[in-house]
Parts: sequence; C-alpha cells; structure tokens
Amino acid sequence: MKAVCQLCGYVYDDEKESVPFAELPDDWTCPCCGAPKEFFEIEGSPEEAAEPAADMHDETVRVAVDAEGDVMAGLSAGQVAALCGNLARGCEKQNLPRESALFAQLAESFTAQVEPIDGADIQGLADLLMGDAGRYAAARNAAKAAGDRGSLRALTWGERITNMLSYLVGRYLKDGEAFLRDTEVWVCTACGFIYVGDEAPELCPVCKVPAWKFEKMEVRAS
Repeated sequence: MKAVCQLCGYVYDDEKESVPFAELPDDWTCPCCGAPKEFFEIEGSPEEAAEPAADMHDETVRVAVDAEGDVMAGLSAGQVAALCGNLARGCEKQNLPRESALFAQLAESFTAQVEPIDGADIQGLADLLMGDAGRYAAARNAAKAAGDRGSLRALTWGERITNMLSYLVGRYLKDGEAFLRDTEVWVCTACGFIYVGDEAPELCPVCKVPAWKFEKMEVRAS
C-alpha cells in the first residue's frame, strides 16, 4: 500500500518502510513537509478515483475573455500580478533570466495598483483557499482531455501549494501567533511553496529546487 501526502506529494510506501502506514501513530507527520497523517491519501482509494468528469464549459476552468478575445480583460490587478509572478518563476526555472526579470517587473507594477480589500480577514482567506482547492479536479480533467502536459504540471504545483496554504492558515486559526513562535517561515522562490520550520528543506517538496532557493520570511513579533 502507498499513501500520498496531499500537500507535497511525498509517498509512503509500505513495502519500503519498516512500519505500515496504517500502524503509524496519530501524531506522525510527513518527513518532507511536516503535514499531519490525516493529510495522506491511500493511492487508488475511491476518493482519489471519484473526480468529476471533465467539463470544458465548467466555470472553474473558464478564462475571462472580452469581445476581442483578450484573455487578460477580466482579471484584476492582483490577479495579473500573481500571473506575472508565476510566469517569472516559470521562466527562472527554464533558465530564461531576461524574460523572468521582465515578468517580475510587470508583477511589481501591477502589485502597486492593488487596492486594499475591505473586511479582509484570516477566515476569509481560509474560505478562499478552500474554494480554490475544490476547483483543481475539474481543471485537471480539462487538461487531461486536451493532452496538455504543461498545464497538468502547473496544476500539480498549484494544488500542492494551495493545499499547504490552506493547512497553514487552518493551523494559524487554531493556534494563533503561537503557531509561528520559535520557528521560521521559508518560501520557495521558484514555485512559491511555503515551509514552516527551523531550516529550509533540502529540496522543495513541489519543484525540487535546493534549499538555497528558499527565502526566509520575517515573522512579525506578537
């Protein structure tokens, strides 16, 4: 039996481990990203197989397009900033420094145009992340139907990062500032994966870049 971490993709293979996954203690955590045991899913389980059928017209996989076919027309400044930031990381991953720098400049420019959201709070962020996590299955099915391997890879990265963010926000809602006390927060500069721990992981669980690609974030004192 194999159990797969839904946050980072780590696989616990009973055939290679001395203790079967089912017999691990409840407080056992993923050795790669620190996720609790409950975030593992048995490979080939009914839950894994029960993804909705692909629907190319599903609202979760549509892109906002205006009358002239401009795919950027329906995006907010914040969404364009996020898109350009992701493209900058993708170009960096493909050893395209000039293109990466240009996308990073665009991301910075659009970020400066983002206006504060009234009433934004941590619970609202948690709700948004939960909603995003629920849209990946339909998007994956659409990419599979189109034979788009690049999109499938991007969706895999995105889903793992979204799941990790949802988990971290949930922990923060439960434990408050104590969750971040006496530890560090690291962000992978290649894919955006966030890791909480004393040291950055040797390899990013999502995109596999080395530890030096992680940037330590300053944690605000309570």
